[in-house]
Amino acid sequence: EKYINSKGKKIIGWDEILEGGLAPNATVMSWRGEAGGIEAAKQGHDVIMTPGSHVYLDHAQSKKEDSLTIGGYISIQKVYSYEPVPKVLKANEKKYILGAQANIWTEYMENPRKVEYMIFPRLTALSEVLWSPANGRSWNEFEKRLAIQFKRYDLWGVNYSRAVYTDMRIKVDPKKRIASK
Repeated sequence: EKYINSKGKKIIGWDEILEGGLAPNATVMSWRGEAGGIEAAKQGHDVIMTPGSHVYLDHAQSKKEDSLTIGGYISIQKVYSYEPVPKVLKANEKKYILGAQANIWTEYMENPRKVEYMIFPRLTALSEVLWSPANGRSWNEFEKRLAIQFKRYDLWGVNYSRAVYTDMRIKVDPKKRIASK
């Protein structure tokens, strides 16, 4: 740790680093749920929340996934429902939650197009979660904006998952990308 700090750097490690005793200024990446992040914040360490239950984008976006994935299912609704600052933390502990990060392990992804397919549109959902205060988020409003985001994906040539058309309440005309209820 001293060597790393002498170079102006800081240790960041997966939550397993809690098991060996944390370096004084280590940051914890809480991936095995929120418990590690909560424990680290209570000890006064910075935390990046990245729980596999909500932000591992190498899991299928649809229960009807037709391509090889690592296993598991994380819908766009589940990503959007994630609150990176656990309610169990006291006000003075919440400041240690720096934010969250989506993860994607690519061992089952043959090319960049597959990576795009796995992350979009869920990355859009996580972006809104991280950029918006909890009391300012609305799934219903996000659904409406998502239809516009699909147009952007199309313009950019992004290979995004269309599974949300069948998995969400929103109905989107695939030709017009216009949302309706």
